[in-house]
Amino acid sequence: MTEPWRAGVDLAALLGTWPLPATAPRGDGHPVLVLPGLLTGDPSTMLLRRALLALGHDVSGWSLGTNRGPTGRVVQDLRARLDQLHRDSGRRVSLVGWSLGGLYAQELARARPGSVRGLITLGSPFLRRPPWVQTLSQLVDRGPWPPRGTAALPRPWAEAGSLRVPATSVFSRADGIVDWSACRYPVRRHRENVEVRGSHLGLAHNPAVLWLLADRLGTAEGAWKPFRPPLALRPFFPRRR
Repeated sequence: MTEPWRAGVDLAALLGTWPLPATAPRGDGHPVLVLPGLLTGDPSTMLLRRALLALGHDVSGWSLGTNRGPTGRVVQDLRARLDQLHRDSGRRVSLVGWSLGGLYAQELARARPGSVRGLITLGSPFLRRPPWVQTLSQLVDRGPWPPRGTAALPRPWAEAGSLRVPATSVFSRADGIVDWSACRYPVRRHRENVEVRGSHLGLAHNPAVLWLLADRLGTAEGAWKPFRPPLALRPFFPRRR
């Protein structure tokens, strides 16, 4: 219930620290595809995309209206969009997914590893273990109201194949929507979990998240290394791992 006003606090923090994100690492012009959360659309990521655009990134929204779940149309259109961005630019695409959008991004990276440069998820519950995820999915599947074609995208705990691109999961222990423990990768090469302070609804305009995105997206292809926040922003990144 506190999520909306805490998201407002995150926005105020962004406005108060705006000179810092403006000095973040700049992009090299490769395509970046940003995917929104459930029941939101491109307007919810507009501030994030404009900030990244100002830093030199070639940013695109998903252009599929409101995210109502992984329907057959969404799955097909996202794969086609990724293929088009890769083909038109001649470069691999970075994927940024917020909440459910992060699950889409993971599936795209598994399906098209040759087209994906890297992956960043924001508050996305992709781990298979938490029983509440399975329970929620079973309720969706049994109910009369899921969109047709929902089963076209595998459930997070049943995804086949390995994730073969660098991946960063951003999470907050104060997340009021998603269980943060479901948002962490097992420790391995080219995987990292970065904790931030803030709300789930504020992840797309959290100053720490915007800096992290600029840093990760600004890293040269093939030069990935674990994220280290600048000294001025360390208070936004708890040291717990």
